[in-house]
Amino acid sequence: MATFAYEAMNSSGKPQKGTIEADTSEDAMKKIRAQGFFPTSIREQKIKGGAGGGAGGAAPREVKKKKGRGMTIAIGRVPLKRMTLFTRQLSTLQDAGLPLLRSLQILEQQQRPGLLKSILGGVCEDVEGGTTLSDAMAKHPKAFDRLYVKMVNAGEIGGVLDVILQRLADFMEKGQRLRRRIKGALIYPTVVITIAILIVTGIMYYVIPKFQEIFNDFDVKLPSLTIFLVTASKWVAGQSSKDQTIPGAIWIISAPILIFIFFKLIRKTGFGRAWTDILLLKIPVIGGLVKKSSIARFTRTLGTLISAGVPILEAINITKDTSGNYVFERALAKVHDSIREGDTFANPLRESKVCDSIVVNMIDVGEETGDLDVMLMKIADNYDEEVDVAVASLLSLLEPFMVVILGGIVGAIVLALFLPLVSMIESVAGQKT
Repeated sequence: MATFAYEAMNSSGKPQKGTIEADTSEDAMKKIRAQGFFPTSIREQKIKGGAGGGAGGAAPREVKKKKGRGMTIAIGRVPLKRMTLFTRQLSTLQDAGLPLLRSLQILEQQQRPGLLKSILGGVCEDVEGGTTLSDAMAKHPKAFDRLYVKMVNAGEIGGVLDVILQRLADFMEKGQRLRRRIKGALIYPTVVITIAILIVTGIMYYVIPKFQEIFNDFDVKLPSLTIFLVTASKWVAGQSSKDQTIPGAIWIISAPILIFIFFKLIRKTGFGRAWTDILLLKIPVIGGLVKKSSIARFTRTLGTLISAGVPILEAINITKDTSGNYVFERALAKVHDSIREGDTFANPLRESKVCDSIVVNMIDVGEETGDLDVMLMKIADNYDEEVDVAVASLLSLLEPFMVVILGGIVGAIVLALFLPLVSMIESVAGQKT
């Protein structure tokens, strides 16, 4: 027999520690449960010098499981949509009373081959070996971030894992819905601007040179606007000078990609991330949208963590790390230091001036009444609605702005081409008379 050290909770929720002898970790779990305890962690005690029978017997079984599941190499994280669905399904299975390991195995089997299936295989093995669910998930940050792990841990400690998973699924669905609304609102202007740029580039590349040949044949004196258009056309076609090696059309098409890559590289540095976040908040209309979405995100995250039973200081740290904006990270860091020193939540937030006064006042009321989590969720719901209004306002401004800009570009091109044609017609009419 092998000796296993275990950590468990009794029927009243108090932690218990001890050791027990058993042939396998599964037998140890059964014996612990027979004593009326709920095991949260089981690990075999190693015997110095090595040849413990329990360790030797467990090794072949572990190798067999890993061989069956295989390995998956993937880049990036598990998509939020798949994580939301998994969380909702796990919550449903736990609410139905299925054992945790059985629930995880069912969800692993129904996954398509990929990163999430591979990660769930590892989680199942760890949980079967006696590791807590939160510790097993913490080993896979590509699927389970710090917020996810801490909430699961709070659910395990409180014995309300199904309720916490339900709240976590609701939180993820609302965040996903907000992102989808913002992305959906930006699709229309992005498509219109992209098509307009391609059409104008095609006109400059193919059409303008044909008109230039006509102007040269008639030896017409070109106005300044037409000269500028012809010069731009030559640059787009790569004929502005002998030294030009790359056509301007290539630069126009690749410019959005280059700007995106440059922005991502800048964001990798601490200074660049801080500078871009501050700049985004100062841009008219867009800054208001970013601010409202950031407030909705951090209040919902913090409210969800506090309602799950995570200590306030740890909850603020997690919220700070997942806020996604340097300005709000700095404000939450000040809030954390203030609470640690015995001050309130609202005072440092009011001094930072990153939130509207209504947000600070609602948080202040939540502190006084002891319903901070409820008040934070109300703020998040309110700002979700304000984000919808801000997105609609942004679209209402973009549409006439795009019409004016595109109309101005097309009008300038038409005017630049027809002014020389008028001169040509007048010269031909003069020669006939």
